[in-house]
Amino acid sequence: MPQPLTFEITNQSQEHAGRTGVVTTPHGSFQTPAFMPVGTRGSVKGLTPQQVRATGSEIILNNAYHLMLRPGDTQIAELGGVHKFMQWNRPILTDSGGYQAWSMADINQVDEDGVTFKSIIDGSMIRLTPERSIEIQNNLGADIIMAFDDCPSSVEPQTQNLARRRHALTSRDGVMTASEHELRLLQSLDRTARWLDRCKKSHHRQDEQSLFGIVQGGTNLDLRERSVEQVCNIELPGYAIGGVAVGESPEKIQEVVKFTANLLPAQKPRYLMGVGYERDLVSAVASGMDMFDCVLPTRNGRNGHAFTRNGQLHIRNACFKADTRVLEEGCTCATCASGHSRAYLRHLYMSKEMLSGILVSIHNIHHFQSLMIDIRLAIRDNSWSALPNHWPVLQDS
Repeated sequence: MPQPLTFEITNQSQEHAGRTGVVTTPHGSFQTPAFMPVGTRGSVKGLTPQQVRATGSEIILNNAYHLMLRPGDTQIAELGGVHKFMQWNRPILTDSGGYQAWSMADINQVDEDGVTFKSIIDGSMIRLTPERSIEIQNNLGADIIMAFDDCPSSVEPQTQNLARRRHALTSRDGVMTASEHELRLLQSLDRTARWLDRCKKSHHRQDEQSLFGIVQGGTNLDLRERSVEQVCNIELPGYAIGGVAVGESPEKIQEVVKFTANLLPAQKPRYLMGVGYERDLVSAVASGMDMFDCVLPTRNGRNGHAFTRNGQLHIRNACFKADTRVLEEGCTCATCASGHSRAYLRHLYMSKEMLSGILVSIHNIHHFQSLMIDIRLAIRDNSWSALPNHWPVLQDS
């Protein structure tokens, strides 16, 4: 059977585990390390596909759960698949819906066979199993599809650092002792392995779509090692680290990623799900990870937070009211290249004009793609130690 995905490692750092490469899919290639903008519902919020491409993005992420709800995976299949549907003729990765079992804990129940959700659209009950998740993703037609996994909180529910999710998790799962939480993590990684086997067996487009498995285990390194053994025992085109950036500290994220990445197959692409800020990405690349996604560029853009090499600008602040400078001198994104001033962008936000979020989101995605370019060059040229000189946001404060 022909392989729909190939991965070529082009450079290996002499300073750490970081590498550059090229992933080739039926809809083209993308360079790694790669940052994937999130287009949850078939749209990177506020931007046209052409604008997303102009930021340097080579692959994007869609979410199977949300597209299943609306307009429906069968309808998208009838309309030619998600690439044609959203007019993005480049690689696409779809998340399986497993993450929503954590992020929407207040409206779902998890059991051995799958997850029962209450629809966020009409309140109807929806059943999502490994087989159904793969069916949805087969219908959508993305190049890379993710296994349906059991993703619990990486920390005890009552210590989750986000108030809404802390309430949702404790309402569903209750207050847990450390030992009870460890048992839940153990249950999740064993269940994830069983679900992965079911995902692979129900994957009917293996000659067109590449299924990635997901490693769980929270912040417990012994459980992470066990999960790697279970998941990587199933031959797949690539593997992902899941269950991080779901309540733990940045230091814990780095510890888990560095430990786990070293255990994943070296010749397969490695995907770190849902991470993150610039320091998180650089640390993960140095640990050997290849692919990343995060909502930060567009979510922060809509809220008036612009990323720069020196840190974020909160563009609503009064100090920008008469500031004629662009967001970042020397930036080649469409927003800065067009000369849109900080004063103008602040005016748009204060006037609640939708253009504000569009322009800053363009800049923010370009910012992260520029970081990826410089990371790849630093690996190629063995100049990693000089990277913070060009990206002060990476320097220790």
